[in-house]
Amino acid sequence: MYKVLAKLNKILLPSFTKQRLDPAKAKKWQLAILAWRYYVTCKALDN
Repeated sequence: MYKVLAKLNKILLPSFTKQRLDPAKAKKWQLAILAWRYYVTCKALDN
């Protein structure tokens, strides 16, 4: 399930690392997206 979510995240959500977003200057919604992508990626790798 998490592998499918990870693929959907890659397609649908923006990549802030490619945009060189500074986490210290990120807005709350950008931090939420970063956290969500990190969580899903970690769970996908654990399976």
